[in-house]
Formats: sequence, structure tokens, C-alpha cells
Amino acid sequence: MKNSSKPINFIENKIKSDLENGVVKRVITRFPPEPNGFLHIGHAKSICLNFGLADKYGGDCNLRFDDTNPEAEDQRFVDAIIKDVEWLGFKQNIRPKYASDYFDQLYEWAIFLISEGKAYVCELNAEQIREYRGTLKLPGRNSPYRERLVKENLSLFEKMKNGEISEGAMTLRAKIDMTSGNINLRDPVMYRIKKSSHQRTGDKWCIYPSYDFAHGQEDAIEKITHSICTLEFASNRPLYDWFISNLPVHAEPKQYEFGRLNLNYTITSKRKLKQLVDENYVHGWDDPRMPTISGMRRRGISPAAIRNFCDSLAVAKTDGIVDMAQFEYFVRDDLNNNSPRAMCVFDPLRLTVVNYDDAKLDQIKIQNHPNKPDLGYRETKFGKTLFIEKSDFSDDETLSRKKFKRLVINDYVRLRGSFILRAEKIIKDEKGSITEVLVSIIPNTIGADAPEGIKPRGVIHWVDQDSSIDCTVNLYDRLFNVPSPDSDQDNFLQHFNTESLIVLEGCKAESSLQKSVPG
Repeated sequence: MKNSSKPINFIENKIKSDLENGVVKRVITRFPPEPNGFLHIGHAKSICLNFGLADKYGGDCNLRFDDTNPEAEDQRFVDAIIKDVEWLGFKQNIRPKYASDYFDQLYEWAIFLISEGKAYVCELNAEQIREYRGTLKLPGRNSPYRERLVKENLSLFEKMKNGEISEGAMTLRAKIDMTSGNINLRDPVMYRIKKSSHQRTGDKWCIYPSYDFAHGQEDAIEKITHSICTLEFASNRPLYDWFISNLPVHAEPKQYEFGRLNLNYTITSKRKLKQLVDENYVHGWDDPRMPTISGMRRRGISPAAIRNFCDSLAVAKTDGIVDMAQFEYFVRDDLNNNSPRAMCVFDPLRLTVVNYDDAKLDQIKIQNHPNKPDLGYRETKFGKTLFIEKSDFSDDETLSRKKFKRLVINDYVRLRGSFILRAEKIIKDEKGSITEVLVSIIPNTIGADAPEGIKPRGVIHWVDQDSSIDCTVNLYDRLFNVPSPDSDQDNFLQHFNTESLIVLEGCKAESSLQKSVPG
């Protein structure tokens, strides 16, 4: 077990107790996504928790795909999920498994429950099943097919398997208690007919197990010791335990629930994220505005920032909403500490160095990180003509140094990693707009203090005109302009932030960015 000074949560307490008391010999957890979409920040918390606990206590974590719904699943989602988990830093511990690996065993266990009189084939349609199930206040009613003989149930289930029954005409249901206060125990569906080709098993099966039937048994097959899931599955735990206790499984996993991660100013519903993509509010699942892991990677957020954020969150028994600012803090902190710098000018204003010959150089060596020499240096051209931001210059000499720490006519500023210079003269066009500023450099001021009597207002970024590259800059903001877009269930799109993407054309970047690639 790895040492950690961080206080342990209730799940970790349980793991520690189980190990100390010999309840388990080796910790095995799992992360079981359905391959019907892309992972998002909420999944990241579960990934970090499950893989992190397994790593800390010298165990294993299985990446298991819950591929029990062939209509919604696709291999591209499988590939994307594996890529995301590995990118987050868990490549060494990854053990891809699939629910479809266990279809034969699950089918045999379904036969076992039928033979024990604990499952039956039902001919109620989906709407009728909902009606018979009752409500939280009203008990359910038994299906008219509930007391079928075992022999008949076995025969009908075999016909379902062989494709002799039309889709939606029959289901296999567990026979538990239609009057239970827990609606999940009111004879839940175990198998439904879906005549769709499966991405792994092809057309071998036309019946597929439900999540509730498959999940616990998959945990048992894999000998999962601690089945950790989010709080919305708490009411499913009695059903999870019922199947485990009524089947001849060789292990008895236990389910534990924790509060899911909800961030404000965004959504994590797969259905709603898909709607954003399908209706062209965003440019795909990896749009940098999306809360998907692929979107965050595309935006330049590092896996370390996501892991550090997830590690900072409480593992509690209640749901909560985390302020987006907290996530952004970890992103900024990581970028500030670890990212090489480069310069880009969004709205260029031309500077002409009138005493360029005094520079006595045409290349400047700039440190990639102001506080980390180990990140290296880069060479950038320093020519007679440069670009700075228009907003970094003013022709108002009365501006106080405290309020405007940039370049002002007849005053000084330092170019980042370069010379101190003075603004000497302004050139305007026929409309009176400033088009160029003539400046003079102060020689021998690269990496040196300002000469006596010269006090630069501040430091500004710049690029060389001749070597700079033209680029487009995308400025990203939060997807929604209200903290809780999900609170308006039907009209969440009305809160979409139309300024979440601002595209700037005609920007100028230093040449070191020429070979940069998206995250």
C-alpha cells in the first residue's frame, strides 16, 4: 500500500478495514462505462477514484465496457474511452473487459433463475409494465404471466433466444415482490429482445441482459471486491444484492455509492451533450467548450490538472455542485507551473525600431518558462518591425503609471524577454487611427536592469513582423450563461452562451508555434 497524508474517505475506510480484517486479500475495483458516448468530467472523478484506490492499495482496476445495448453502442466510443483513460494516466493499470464476454454465463444464470421459479417470461409491453409497476405511493400489480409454469417459461425464453419472438413482444423478468416499497424490486426486466447486430458478438444474440441483471454478476465473475458507483444507483443496491444472493456465483461483491460530480455552468447528461453536437451548438464531442475529456484535451488542459482537481473533491454520500472556478483554478495552476510560454498578438499594432542597428543582433534567446530553466529556451527573430497589441499602447501621456502599465507615447516599456524601448512618434491614417508607432530601443537591456533614470511602465508581449505566422485564435468561455442550465429541463438550450466561442482572425504568433498541434 502506498503512503498518503490525505485524510481517507468512507470508501477507503472500508477498503482498509477489509484488508486489515482479512475480508479481502487483494482490492479489485472497476470502471464500467457504456460505450454509447464520450467520457466527461463526471466520469473523470470515478476513474480517478477507482483506479486511484486500486493503485494505492496494490490492487487492480478493470475497465469494463457495459456493452449490453447494441442499438446505442459503437466501436468508436470504445476506442475513445480507452484513449481517455490512458491519457488520464492509468495506462499501466488498464484491463479492458466487456460485458459481452459474459453473455453465455449470464444466459445460463437466467435459465437457473427460471428453473428455480424466480424468473418468468412476460408478454406485457413496455407501457403496460410501467402501468402494472405502480408508483411510490401505490403498490404494483402482478403480471398475468407471473405464475407461468417453469417448463413454459424455459420454452418461451428459448424461443426468445432463437429469434422466434418479435422485438418488444416478450421480456424475461425476475420474480421478486410487486408490492415492495423499492420500485426496482417490482419484478425488474432481466432480458429484452433486440434484433440488432452487436459490435463484438455480431448476430449471435437477439436477447440482451439489462444493466441491473448483468452488472452485479459481471462484478462477481471478475471478483470485484468493491463495486463503487454514483449515488443514483443506491436504490438499485437491493436488486444488486438480490441477484447475487439468488445465483450460484463464486464471489459476493458489495456495492458502495458516492456523490457524483456536478459542475456549474455546464451539463454532463449524455443525451443533452449529444443534442449540443447534433444541433451544431458545438463542433463535435471534442469541442474545447465541452466537458468531455476529449474536449478538455483539445483545449490544452493536462491530465495532471484533471487528476489534481478530482483528488481535491470530497468523496461523500451526498451529491453536490462544484463551482467551475474551482476546476479552473487547478487548470491555471498546472498551466502556470508546467507550460512553456509563447507569444501571440491578437490585434496587431506595428512598431518600427528607428535605431535598429543599435540592437546588434537579429535573434533573441528567450526562456520557455520564467521560473523553470529546465524547460529550455527558444530562438525568436528580432527585426526592425514588430507587432504589439493595440490595447497595449496609448497616446495619452496623462495616463498614470498605476492605471496603465503599458506603452505610452514618450515613455518606456520592456518587451518580454527583450529590450526596453521608448515610444517616440505616432503615425496615423487619414481617419486619424494610429497605424504605426516609431520606437527606439535602449541597448544592452536584454536580461538587464534599466539604466539609471529610466523606469519602464511594465512588460508587454510582442512578435517580430517578418518571422511571425498568421493565425486564428479561438477564445473559449463557459458553455452556458447561468450556473444551473439543467434546472430548466426542457429548455436548457435557451441558456447556451452564444459568446462561448469568439474567433479572432488576423492574429500574429511567434514562429515557435508553427509546429504546434492540438492536444
